[in-house]
Amino acid sequence: MGYADGSATGRAEPSTSTPDGLRVAVVGAGIGGLSAALSLLRAGFDVQVYEQAPTLTEIGAGVQVSPNASRILHRLGLADELARTGVRPVALHQRRWADGHTLLRAPLGTPLEETFGYPYYQMHRADLLGALARAVPADRLHLGRRFTGLTDHGQLVTASFADGSRVECDVLVGADGIHSAVRRELFGAEAARFTGCVAYRGLVPAHRLRHLDLEVSGQVWMGPGRHFVHYFVSGRRLVNFVAVVERDAWTRESWTDRGDLAEALAAYPDWHPQVREILAAVDETYVWALFDRAPLPRWSVGRVTLLGDACHPMLPFLAQGAAQAIEDGAALTTCLLEAGPDPSAALVRYEHARLPRTSRMQALSAENKIRFHLPDGPGQRERDARMASGGTDWSFGAIAWIYQHDAAIVDSRPDPPSGPDRT
Repeated sequence: MGYADGSATGRAEPSTSTPDGLRVAVVGAGIGGLSAALSLLRAGFDVQVYEQAPTLTEIGAGVQVSPNASRILHRLGLADELARTGVRPVALHQRRWADGHTLLRAPLGTPLEETFGYPYYQMHRADLLGALARAVPADRLHLGRRFTGLTDHGQLVTASFADGSRVECDVLVGADGIHSAVRRELFGAEAARFTGCVAYRGLVPAHRLRHLDLEVSGQVWMGPGRHFVHYFVSGRRLVNFVAVVERDAWTRESWTDRGDLAEALAAYPDWHPQVREILAAVDETYVWALFDRAPLPRWSVGRVTLLGDACHPMLPFLAQGAAQAIEDGAALTTCLLEAGPDPSAALVRYEHARLPRTSRMQALSAENKIRFHLPDGPGQRERDARMASGGTDWSFGAIAWIYQHDAAIVDSRPDPPSGPDRT
C-alpha cells in the first residue's frame, strides 16, 4: 500500500508510491469526500480517507441528486443502490404559503431523464452516504482520525492527526466541510457569515401523512420571511421536510442541535393546512443555522486542495450543495489522471475548472433566499406573475447548464476564467 500510519510517537514512516498511481489522502468522509475517493479509486489511484467521527452517521435530512450528480454516481456503480432507496419525483411544485396556489410546476421524472440521460433522485442523506461508504473498501476508510495539521515538503505532504499519527501522501484533499481544518491550514481562520436564516429539518413516517395524499414531487411553499420544503425519501417510507425561517442572530453552526417542535409549528401560523399537518406529525426536529462564506479566490496551495463545502459552502435553496461536491470529485480525478509529473499543476487546473461554476451556484442559491421570502405586496405579486407566465424560464433549456454538465470533462485551457460568475 502507498500509505503508512505513524507510530505512537507521531513519526511518519516512509512510504513509496504504488504503480496504481499517486497516493491521495482525503480528509473527510461525507458525501463529497467519499464520492471523490471512490472516483479516484476507480481510476487507479492509491486513496485513503480519514474521518474524525468514530462512526459514519447522518442525522435525518434529505438530499437532492440531480442528473449532473447522478450521472457520476451511476458511473461509479451506484445505480442499483440509488434506485432502491432514492425517490424519483414527478415534478418540482412551487406554491403560495396560505392557499397552496401553484406558482410554478416543472416536470422532473421521465421527461427530465430522457432529456439529460440520468434520473433526478430525492434521498435520505444516510442512504446516499451508506451507499458510498459500502463502495469504498473498508481498509481505505479510517474513522476516529481528526486532522490537526499538514506540512507540504514540495515532493510530498505530511498530514497529522490528533491521535499522534501522521501519514505521507502525494496529494491531500480537504473534504472536511464548512468548518474545514484543511482550509484553515491553507488560508487561515475565517468567520462564517450568518445568513439570517435557520432551518428546522426532520423526517416523518409517510403513513402518518397518508390522509394528505401527497404527490411524489418536491414541493416548495413560499411565504413572507420563510419557506417550507418537503419530499419523499427512503423508498417513499419517509417524508423529509425543511422549514426555513428568518432570524436576526445566531451563534452556532451545527447540523445537530435539537429544535423545539412547538417553536417550529408556531413559526408557520395561518399557513396552508398541509404545511402545518406535516409539522404536527413530527417526533423530533433539528435546527440548523444557515451560514456561508464568500467564494475563495483559490482552493489549492502546492499539493493540497479543497473540495465541497470546504471551499464553496452554499445555501440549500438551489438543491446543488451535494451535487457540486460530487462534481468536484469527478473533475479532480480527471485532472490528476491527465497530469504531468507535477500534481500541483493538476490541482490548479481543477480549481480553475470548478471555481467559476460553484461560485455561480453560490450566488444563485443566495438569490433564491430573497425570491422565496418576499413579503406579500408588489414585489411578491410581480414574482408570482412572472412565474405564472413562465417568465422565470424554468425550462429544460434554461437549466441545461446545471443538469447537462459532465464534470469529468475538464477544459484543457491553462488560464483561469476572468470572472467568478462565468461557466
